[in-house]
This record gives sequence, structure tokens and C-alpha cells, in this order.
Amino acid sequence: MDRFIDQVRRLSRFVNVIGGISLVFLMSLTFADVLLRSFKMPIPGTYELVALSSAVVIGFSLPLTSWRRGHIYVDILLVKLSKRVRDIFNLVTRFMVLVLFILIGWNLIRYGVALHKSGEVSLTLNIPFYPVAYGLGVCSFIECLVMFCDMVKIVGGDYE
Repeated sequence: MDRFIDQVRRLSRFVNVIGGISLVFLMSLTFADVLLRSFKMPIPGTYELVALSSAVVIGFSLPLTSWRRGHIYVDILLVKLSKRVRDIFNLVTRFMVLVLFILIGWNLIRYGVALHKSGEVSLTLNIPFYPVAYGLGVCSFIECLVMFCDMVKIVGGDYE
């Protein structure tokens, strides 16, 4: 099981790198567009590229953020409870998140299929939308793996 957990951590890191590259692209594009606008030469399609890149940044950084528990976590009430009750609470919440992201991932893949079949593209640059939907769907399933690993760690006593 340790090997599986390590593989999920590596996969989370890999998709986070893709999100990081997308973030650098987004910032560079925005900087270049603002700079070129001062010379009356804006970059066509910047709005589309920023929107798609933002989706990639958010979706692809989610698994590693959850792995590292880098999100906001308020535990005012939990610290007063026994370890057993905290573990049960964490198991239940991780299970709920797992189910939620299964549904999100499934629907994003279905949406990607619909976008692919319809051939929908962005207005200015004609960039197809379906790869982003597929990528976000895959990242949702990776998030499910992260939640499963959290549950395994909680049951094994290695959590926190």
C-alpha cells in the first residue's frame, strides 16, 4: 500500500507541474498583453487563453494541494474531540469528498465527450474546449485517489 500511496503522491506532483507551467504561461501572456496594449498591439485571444489556463491552473493544482492539506482548514471544534472521533470525522469527510469528485470527474468527462462531438471551439483562436474538460476530469479522479490515500492513512494511524 505504501507503494500505491507514493505513486499517487508522484502523480499529484506531476499534474501540479503542469498547473505551474500553465500559471507561468498565464502570467507571461497577461504581462505581454498589457505591455503590447500600451503600443496599441494587443495579443488576440488573450481572454480565451487566460480563461483556459486558469481552469488548468486550478484543476491541476488541486490534488497536490489536498495531498499537502494546503487548503483552509478550521479545526476549532475538532481539537477538543478525542483522536477516535477526529478520525471518524476525517474518514466521513474524505469519503464525501471522494464521492463528490467521482461525480465531478464523471460529468467533466461526459462534458468533454459532448464538446468533442459538437466540435465546439473558442471564438477568436478556435481552440477546442474538450481537452481542458478531459484534463479537469482526470484531475478530479486523481483527487479521488488522494482522498482514498488519506482514508488509508487515517485507518493506518499515519494521518496528521
